[in-house]
Amino acid sequence: MRQVVLDTETTGIDPRQGHRIIEIGCVELMDRKLTGNHYHVYINPERVVEEEAISVHGLDNAFLADKPRFAEIAEGFKAYIEGAELVIHNAAFDVGFIDHEFKLLNKHAPPVSSYCSVLDTLAMAREKHPGQKNNLDALCKRYGIDNSHRELHGALLDAEILADVYLLLSGGQTALDLTAEGQNASGVSGVRRLASGTPLKIVRASEEELQQHQSYLDGLVKSSGSAMWNEVGTESQN
Repeated sequence: MRQVVLDTETTGIDPRQGHRIIEIGCVELMDRKLTGNHYHVYINPERVVEEEAISVHGLDNAFLADKPRFAEIAEGFKAYIEGAELVIHNAAFDVGFIDHEFKLLNKHAPPVSSYCSVLDTLAMAREKHPGQKNNLDALCKRYGIDNSHRELHGALLDAEILADVYLLLSGGQTALDLTAEGQNASGVSGVRRLASGTPLKIVRASEEELQQHQSYLDGLVKSSGSAMWNEVGTESQN
């Protein structure tokens, strides 16, 4: 199954007030594994970025002035997400902005939900942890995910962190992937689910290793005069 973990940054909080997307960050999961195929773009919003929003993400109009407009990236962005399950924290916010951007280009543009399914990790977290804080920082703390390198919000960084949170939040046995391929763009190792029925390699001691181990135990008994494992073995035989 192909999933795209997605986050956006915007000029403000409400597209109905003319606010626009200024950054999109996505990371791809295939069968719950990070693939390294990510999507990231900054966007010129063609309007002023609110100071309150800048304090969150640090993206001002001077930085965004030479970036492409949404019309220039729309086709490539849609091609990247089409057919995937979008994994988003507070999905209504991001999907609302994405739908708004496509409607500005074509008022008859279909909603994102018509060509992608959407999974809201905020709704998942609220169901699993009712009455608790369930923002991304709180979930990182709860699941032991290091986000100390995150001083400001950034769409790609938040998407990478959310991917780790989602894999733990959605349950199942997990394991750290410490291979080079498991490193995401910010250097944080991905978290992946172990496939059910994965065979475990059994490593047995050689005869020489068993003899060395027994010699070591005999030495302990000689120096201490007794050994608990010998007593337990004697009791089990009685």
